[in-house]
Amino acid sequence: MIDWDDVRYFLAVARGGSVRAAAGRLKVNHATVLRRIAQLEERLGAHMFEKLPSGYRLTTAGEEVLEFAEQMEASSHLLEARIFGRDQGARGLLRVTLPPFLATHLLMPDLADFARLHPDIEMEILSSGELANLTNREADVAIRIVADRKTLPLNLHGLKGPELLSGIYMSRHRLAAWRAGAPDPIRWIVIDSHGIPGWAREGDVHTTGVPFRTPDAETQIAAAQQGIGMTKLPCFVGDADPLLVRVPGTDLPAHGTLWLLTQGETRKTKRVRLFTEFVSRRLAAYGPLLAGLSVSRD
Repeated sequence: MIDWDDVRYFLAVARGGSVRAAAGRLKVNHATVLRRIAQLEERLGAHMFEKLPSGYRLTTAGEEVLEFAEQMEASSHLLEARIFGRDQGARGLLRVTLPPFLATHLLMPDLADFARLHPDIEMEILSSGELANLTNREADVAIRIVADRKTLPLNLHGLKGPELLSGIYMSRHRLAAWRAGAPDPIRWIVIDSHGIPGWAREGDVHTTGVPFRTPDAETQIAAAQQGIGMTKLPCFVGDADPLLVRVPGTDLPAHGTLWLLTQGETRKTKRVRLFTEFVSRRLAAYGPLLAGLSVSRD
């Protein structure tokens, strides 16, 4: 009889292309992956992979097994979701994925309130910035910023939240220095590979130096606070920071719409329903803050 756990390891290697990638995804060591693959090959009497300098490639037998392995995986996820959906107890594990900004700068007090209201629900907050796969049960609820509703997967159930707008921010002391004629360059602070937007070079307050790239959102905020230049931030982040001010003459660009997403049977469980109803109410109350209407312009 084939062990489903062995099949999971096979799929991880097939998708990752290497034992190292599979070990990282499954959070196990290199030897465990090799042992599991060897067990499956012994059970089936065939080699699943060909080892190449560039990684692991499926053999002909491995390609045939891949199709059935993916069917097993889909059936396993469906079974888990159905059983999970019948769980009407307000206890157990609840995994929530959301962008880091939302977790650290907006919703953590609300998550704490929910945890106090439901002490038997074990909370796991996933805020790495990566999109967790709800279909594969990597999370039970996703709070996502969606620019285009058409991009939402059809198999997910969505609860629409408020609109989220952004602003262009810089430190108060740097803006004052600019107004006083300080010659220091104003850089465009960015956390991705994009260049400086054309409008950022042309406004009343405009960039005069090369970009300043940072690895994550918190570093982006710190760079702006230190007067390195100006950057785009969600209004609920920039408006709440006493060290930052909106750059005069800049509009509020749309950031997207907040959506609460669940999948299939999972959304029927009591703890998921309790959480989505609770957070939906809190997000609605944050509407003016998220739209950048809660503070006066400097």
